Amino acid sequence: MEGFFLEYGNLLLRWLHVIAAIAWIGESIYFVMLDLSLHAPKGEHAKKLGVYGEMWAVHGGGFYHNQKYLTNPAELPDDLHWSFWKSYTTWLSGFGLFMLLYLLRADIYLVNPASPWEWARNMSGFQAGLLAVAFLVIGYNVYSRLCRIISPTVERDGLLSVAVGVMMVVVAWLTTQIFPGRAAFLITGALMATCMSASVFFWIIPGQRRMVKALKAGEKPNPLDGALGKQRSVHNTYFTLPVIFLMLSNHYSFTYTNEYAWVIMSLFIFAGAAIRQYFVLRHTGKNDLRYPLAGIVMLAIIGWIAAPSPAPAQAPAAQVSQAGGTAAASQAAVTIEQVHGIMLARCTECHSAKPTQPGFAAAPAGIMLDTNAQTLQHADQIKQVVASKYMPLANLTQMTDEERAVIAAWNGK
Repeated sequence: MEGFFLEYGNLLLRWLHVIAAIAWIGESIYFVMLDLSLHAPKGEHAKKLGVYGEMWAVHGGGFYHNQKYLTNPAELPDDLHWSFWKSYTTWLSGFGLFMLLYLLRADIYLVNPASPWEWARNMSGFQAGLLAVAFLVIGYNVYSRLCRIISPTVERDGLLSVAVGVMMVVVAWLTTQIFPGRAAFLITGALMATCMSASVFFWIIPGQRRMVKALKAGEKPNPLDGALGKQRSVHNTYFTLPVIFLMLSNHYSFTYTNEYAWVIMSLFIFAGAAIRQYFVLRHTGKNDLRYPLAGIVMLAIIGWIAAPSPAPAQAPAAQVSQAGGTAAASQAAVTIEQVHGIMLARCTECHSAKPTQPGFAAAPAGIMLDTNAQTLQHADQIKQVVASKYMPLANLTQMTDEERAVIAAWNGK
C-alpha cells in the first residue's frame, strides 16, 4: 500500500504542478508579448492621462484595448490584479514532487556510484539529499548576487546575461559530476525554476507593492523598483524553454546518460534561450532568423553528440544462461533469451507488472520487462542505460560487467 500511495501522491502533485506551470508560463509569455507589442498612444486624451503604450487586439469574438502606465496612472482601482500565486504553486508542487520522488529515495536516485569524485560516490542518501537542496538555495543566492553586483541599476544587463549563462554551464557540469544523470538534469532545471519563482517572491512582487503603496499615498514611486522587476521578468522569459526541457528530460535517457551530458544540457539551455529570443523579437516586428538558426545548429550538435556509436558487425559475446549466469566467451550472436534472462535476474524487481522492490507500486515509466516481447520493445533503451551504467539504479541488483557486455553485444533482435 505504501508504494500505491507514493504513486498516487506523485500523480496528484504532478497534475497540480503541470496545471500551475501552464498557467504561470502562459501568463508570463502573454505579458511579454503584450509589453513588446505596445505602441505609443495616438489619442491626445490617452497621452494626457500618462499612457505609456497601448495595443488593440481581437480574440474570442471581442475586441480588447490594453493600456500600460509606468508609474503614474490617473487612478488605481482596489481590484488590481496580481500575478504571483501561479508561480508559487508551480514551485511548491514541484518541490513536493522532488521530495516524494527523489529525497525520500535519495540513496537510490541521488547517490551516483559512477561519480569521478570519491566523496560523491560515498555519500549517504541523507547527504546527497541535503546537497541537492543546497544547490537550489546556494544557486539562487549566487544568481541574485550576480544581478546585484553586475547590473544593480539595470545598465549592464548584457554582461549580466553572459555571467548567468556561464553560471548555468558551471551548474550543468557540477551536477553531472555529483549526481546521477537524470537527477542532475532535474536539479539544474529546479535551480532555474527556483531562480524564477524566488525572483517573483523577493523582487518582482515586493517592488510592485512598494510602487502601489507610494501611489496610494500620493507619492512618486521609485522607477528602479519597476526596472529591477522587469530585469528579473526578462530572465524568467529566457529560462522558460530550458526549464521545460529539463523537467521533461527524464523521459529521454540518451541525454543524461551520455559521457558529455553536461554539454548536452548546456546546449539545450542556450538553444531554448535563442529560440525564445526569436519570438521575443517577433513581438517587436523583427524577424531575425539568426536566433532560430543558432538554436537549430545547437540541437543538431546535441544529436551528433548523443547518437550511439555503430556496433561492430561481430562483437565478442559471453554466453549467458536464462538465469543470468556466465559461460565461455564466443563469437555467437546474443539471443533474446539470454538478454531476457538478465532482465529477469536484474531488472524485473522494478520493471514488472507487479514490482517486488519496496516503494514501487508500478513499473517506472511504464516499462515492463516480464516477457521476451517487452524486452524487445525496449531494446534500444535497455542497451543505452545498461551501457552507461545508469541502470539498474545504483546497481541495486548487482548486474555484472559480463552481463553488461552481453547486452552491449546484443543486436536488439
